[in-house]
Amino acid sequence: MKFLWPEYLWLLIAAPLMIWAYVAILRRNRRSIRYANVGLVKEALGNRRQWRRHVPPVLFLLAIVAALLAVARPTALVTLPSERRMIVMAMDVSLSMRATDVQPSRMLAAQAAAKSFVQDVPQDLKIGIVTFAGTAALVQAPTRNREDLIAAIDRFEMQRHTAIGSGIIVSLATIFPDAGINLESAIFGRAFASGQTKKGAPIERGPSTDKKAEIQEFKPVAPGSYNSAAIILLTDGRRTTGPDTIEAARMAADRGVKVHTVGFGSAAGGAVNMDGYSMFMMFDEATLKTIAAVTKGEYFHAATAADLKKVYEALNHKFSMERTETEITALMAALAALLAVVAGVFSVLWFNRV
Repeated sequence: MKFLWPEYLWLLIAAPLMIWAYVAILRRNRRSIRYANVGLVKEALGNRRQWRRHVPPVLFLLAIVAALLAVARPTALVTLPSERRMIVMAMDVSLSMRATDVQPSRMLAAQAAAKSFVQDVPQDLKIGIVTFAGTAALVQAPTRNREDLIAAIDRFEMQRHTAIGSGIIVSLATIFPDAGINLESAIFGRAFASGQTKKGAPIERGPSTDKKAEIQEFKPVAPGSYNSAAIILLTDGRRTTGPDTIEAARMAADRGVKVHTVGFGSAAGGAVNMDGYSMFMMFDEATLKTIAAVTKGEYFHAATAADLKKVYEALNHKFSMERTETEITALMAALAALLAVVAGVFSVLWFNRV
């Protein structure tokens, strides 16, 4: 537990002072008792229920302590509905998604699971959808309208090649639309393709007034520290084109965005007919694990439609609830009031006085 106003904790000195005063009163009363009959003394002391006399004062003391702690404005790690406001789903729509090792096909199973996820996440969260194959595109801007999201999922069109890095970069541009991420430069530019970075961050080009590209100033943050958005990346293949996947992951990590990766399909791969040839398509599990590790996200392997549904259910839970540092002053004040009321009730019931 932490306190926003720790300077007020000195007020807690009142607790030991009250204990000292209570003990002093008990001793004085004990000395002042004068009885002629020993039986009356025992009856007055109430051997069996003597502890009752101390319950209301102890509860009242705890109420005072709770109230004093509330003055200092305590905070604590509390599990609450997530404060995340945006999720970007980056979905692989390459031709390998036609493979039927996942019934009825990888694409149809992925679409069904994505729809279920969209419907189950908290309604106050925005969801954006990015698709990638040879390149990447935002097919649905972040919205809370579930019907628009489901319609976008139904419109997926499969294409050649797999540019996982492009999917990550377009997702980042969706999360940070005003960050000056130049997609043409990031996805197709030489600087990004060659991995030229400054302090671990890819070189990005922002708008310039003199028609010359200028390097946009950018200050990296701790990986996984951005709590307002996350990316869910689903792919069944390996990168065949586009920017380097790990460099794109580092770009997300430098912005604190977690990328949760889902490797979809059987480990042995699935057969796909392309131009009359049957080809086996496998996903690059090692790279997907690295993306998740670099960005402080998590990696999941889904070999069947049922597995994929379980993955999305797990991700839904992560986005629904999270532990966060929250002020609990009101809770502490309510506890103080409750203890004071209970102390008064016990005093009235047992001793007919407050």
